[in-house]
Amino acid sequence: MIGFPASLERLVHLFARFPGIGRKSATRMALKLLASSEAECAELAAAIVDARTRTIGCSICGGLTEDDPCSICTDARRDSTVVCVVERPSDILALERTGRFRGRYHVLGGLLSPLDGIGPENLRIEHLLRRLAEEGIGETILALNPTAEGEATALYLARLLAQRGAKVTKLASGLPVGGDLDLADELTLGTALDERRAI
Repeated sequence: MIGFPASLERLVHLFARFPGIGRKSATRMALKLLASSEAECAELAAAIVDARTRTIGCSICGGLTEDDPCSICTDARRDSTVVCVVERPSDILALERTGRFRGRYHVLGGLLSPLDGIGPENLRIEHLLRRLAEEGIGETILALNPTAEGEATALYLARLLAQRGAKVTKLASGLPVGGDLDLADELTLGTALDERRAI
């Protein structure tokens, strides 16, 4: 059976490594690039390099930014006494799309998963505790994905934060169990934020 040339096969393989991209989609993407002009390919390559070199994690919240600290952390109009804890930077974008949250954020950088070797020391939990002590945070909203790992992480954080006298809430139900925040529609996510409850 005749296959793709080695260089094209490598490109397909690299595209297929992206989340949600299977071999068929990766092949279509690679073939589209081959049909594109050299200038379009160069523009794409330059954009990838530019995004990779200029995008950093905010030193305060961990969200993606080109300026440190990020625009959310430096916005004086936002409520600095309320912090919403999320798993990854894309969750910030999902919550911002609702237009209902005017506090600040904290990105954990993952969820507790002992089977995968991810413990509290692998997440930005210590940084969250420092922020709690230094920034006068009154409420911590746990906006973690409703998966087994997300629930376990939320319970762990709730206990840890409650020991320090913090008010801890979590998003209301309505989010599908096992789903991702960044895939939820704005109405569902906004309602879950508005109807959050104490843990």
